[in-house]
Amino acid sequence: MDAMTQDQPQAAAGTQAVRRAAAMLRAIAKAGALGDTLAGIARSTALPRPTVHRMLKCLQDEGLVERLPGDKCYRMGPLVHELGLTPASSAMDVARWRPVVEAVARRTGVTAYLMRRSGVEAVCLVKADGRAVIRFVPVEVGQRRLLGVGAGATALLSALDAGPREDVIRAVVPGLQRHPRLDAESLRAAVKLVQRTGVAISQGTVVEDGFGMGVVIPAAAGTPRLALSIAAHASTVTESRIAAWKRMLFDAVAEGGDQPSE
Repeated sequence: MDAMTQDQPQAAAGTQAVRRAAAMLRAIAKAGALGDTLAGIARSTALPRPTVHRMLKCLQDEGLVERLPGDKCYRMGPLVHELGLTPASSAMDVARWRPVVEAVARRTGVTAYLMRRSGVEAVCLVKADGRAVIRFVPVEVGQRRLLGVGAGATALLSALDAGPREDVIRAVVPGLQRHPRLDAESLRAAVKLVQRTGVAISQGTVVEDGFGMGVVIPAAAGTPRLALSIAAHASTVTESRIAAWKRMLFDAVAEGGDQPSE
């Protein structure tokens, strides 16, 4: 066996370890500020608990994960924040689109978001609160949702080509157990609505009293990775408001697209 052949199993093991660590970090990030337990992370990643325990210890040692004394939950560590201070494409997206998101919140009166595709998930980059008496905030900055779960994430799912989109739908179906009103067929139907109208609608499918609307932000090249969306309490939604919000979202994307790129 030559040296190259001997290196192949080690390279495969190294790649697997990186993928597992990334999956665990995504699971912890998805859990939000409260973090998640070892058992919860193992369940989210479908990894054996001994493997998760061993890798969490390593991630703690490197500062990517932290667990306070006496607390069973793991949270994102200080190194994640430090690394996040380095300019990246997502930071440029935030700088460019934050004023647009804030303008949408003012014009619609409800909560507005900038969502970014990350693998088979959508992550919230920006949130701006509107002036509505009943605030409805299903997602916070940094939280993740599977593509197809919520209006912004559905808009991003619809932006994928047919083949990759079907791959994503198959990949996310096991994670839809927490959303009994969603399945593969409902995701496909939601995508068809976006393709027909240009707008993703999420009405009572993720949160019973919730209404969401999202549109894709076109990319200069390649597959769009950003979406602009709003969320409102269902009790405040009327047909006239839906029509007005749709126009506002389209106008906001057009206005944002006119801004000079970084």
